[in-house]
Amino acid sequence: MSIAILACTGLDKPEGSVAREVAIRLAEEVGAEIICPVVLNRTPARYKRALAENCLVVVDGCATQCASKLAVAAGKKPAQKVVVSDLLKKSGRELEPDLRLSADGLALAQTIVEDIKGNEAAEAAKAAATAEAAKSQHAPAAAGAPAAGASADVEFEAPTEFLTVVHDKYEFRIPANGFFFNENDVWVQVSGARARVGISDYMQQRLTDITFVDPPKVGVSIEQFGEVGSVESTKAAFELVSPVSGTVVGINQAVEDMPESINEDPYGSWVAELELTSWEEDKTLLIDGQAYAADVERKAAED
Repeated sequence: MSIAILACTGLDKPEGSVAREVAIRLAEEVGAEIICPVVLNRTPARYKRALAENCLVVVDGCATQCASKLAVAAGKKPAQKVVVSDLLKKSGRELEPDLRLSADGLALAQTIVEDIKGNEAAEAAKAAATAEAAKSQHAPAAAGAPAAGASADVEFEAPTEFLTVVHDKYEFRIPANGFFFNENDVWVQVSGARARVGISDYMQQRLTDITFVDPPKVGVSIEQFGEVGSVESTKAAFELVSPVSGTVVGINQAVEDMPESINEDPYGSWVAELELTSWEEDKTLLIDGQAYAADVERKAAED
């Protein structure tokens, strides 16, 4: 078992102390590598290798979910995620607000540790079984899938209401509803079990004239925060970091043929369509249009 543990260290609440205790116990019991949230925030490069080589477990103390947000910023999807306050709420329990954990708090920490270890073992067994099945089948993935890929019974409505962020001479538009964003300026629009992804108005303006689109291959499985294509402009190349997990079922041939259409209509010019595999989980690490507008305002001020 190879685990990196990113845990809340908020000592002002017993829930934060439980999260910290979980990290310590995982380090002691299975050799998990502890990732300090403060260092990750200030010097993320220090943990680049640890995040790449280990399954990430995130333990948040309260609903603020600071550790989860740091994972998103680092571009790493947690293999497991625990929010201590949610567990307490579901069980109807409360922890005493002491500086040191009570016996109840320590017992809760050990329960969380055992759950994490059990889930990790189950996932490892599942991955091994999947790899063995794939090895025996040797089947090519969806070679005959249609290039355009959109199913007749799936509809994606064009946005009609926008939020506008103004900075100097620039105006950045963000759909007010129906779109979610990651920290990497990639949007996702969901319809049923399908999702389309593309780049935001803010990013297309930063890139300027887009000259080339390299979509993913149909049939490829992509994890949240994995690469789901790339675009190039006269100014820079940009990798699309996928907001969601899923299998690519279609690409937008029109955008591949006319890359400049992304500059003209960034929210209509999607790059890839995916069949979703874990939308409810992925959604927790995304932000809506209102929150993304605030993010764009901050980024524009920093540029």
